[in-house]
Amino acid sequence: MAVPPSASLPCSPFYLRRQAPCPQCSWGMEEKAVASASCREPPLPARAAAVPCFGISVDQDDILPGALRLIRELRPHWKSEQVRTKRFTDGITNKLVACYVEEDMRDCVLVRVYGERTELLVDRENEVINFQLLRAHGCAPKLYCTFQNGLCYEYMQGMALGPEHIREPRLFRLIALEMAKIHTIHANGSLPKPVLWHKMHNYFMLVKNEINPSLSADVPKVEVLEQEMAWLKEHLSKLDSPVVFCHNDLLCKNIIYDSAKGVNEVDYCLYPARETQLQWLRYYLQAQKETAVTPREVERLYVQVNKFALASHFFWALWALIQNQYSTINFDFLRYAVIRFNQYFKVKPQVSALEMPK
Repeated sequence: MAVPPSASLPCSPFYLRRQAPCPQCSWGMEEKAVASASCREPPLPARAAAVPCFGISVDQDDILPGALRLIRELRPHWKSEQVRTKRFTDGITNKLVACYVEEDMRDCVLVRVYGERTELLVDRENEVINFQLLRAHGCAPKLYCTFQNGLCYEYMQGMALGPEHIREPRLFRLIALEMAKIHTIHANGSLPKPVLWHKMHNYFMLVKNEINPSLSADVPKVEVLEQEMAWLKEHLSKLDSPVVFCHNDLLCKNIIYDSAKGVNEVDYCLYPARETQLQWLRYYLQAQKETAVTPREVERLYVQVNKFALASHFFWALWALIQNQYSTINFDFLRYAVIRFNQYFKVKPQVSALEMPK
């Protein structure tokens, strides 16, 4: 199954439709579009020269002054007194504010300020490279600039989907098609390198060496975590799952945040049933192969996906423990980590029992 690229794109949007097709390939923008593995690869964008880099640092606790300095560089024709701003509060890794002058936000600059110590979690240089690569394929907005502790990029009009939307077959078919497209991208024609175990190990070592003494009693002991991580690597490495370039942060709003109460329980009742998963995976495989797929192929991917879901629970639980230690964002990261670890141990027996089709 998909593993993270060399850097994930935390809180980056995933678009189902765009105004124009990818200039390098023949992707269609309508529902009838299918992913094409033969898409011609564009050259990887230049590392630094392609995007301006400003020596500006934006205060996480007072974003507006720094954001306006960046806007003066990016939109010098805008009058400062006319610039409007809007804070987005769903993100739990970075802080995000929109800057615009027109009511319709047709020309709008998003200023993303990296969260405290998130360089421990994300390779920011590779994040920019991956952002540009996705943009070259029509899968990401325009990247306007980077600055000392963040980046600015294009605001895309549209509706953020919630759990009630992504369960609709018409929409989850579009999501499957777009994900299949991203998974066929190869940087400079080379296959992506798997970094799941490397990143997970790094996260674990941070937890073990820097956070362990302050771990809550609700969190498994580090000795247990180390054993589970070794089991995961041994068990999942046997699945012969393909390595692909993936987004690695495709969330929908099934985590409810209330500033007064913190994190409510993640609603795993919304986790798709087997038949829904099989339908989704069939769309995905058909998009990749551009042909009909067999029930065996769909079942094989179903087993891989559900087994790798264990790695997802474990990975994001470790991430949440690190965020709990360093982040200044008002979010109950510790509770989220406990929820993900609990779900990992809850589903592990039944998922472990799944067998690849003969």
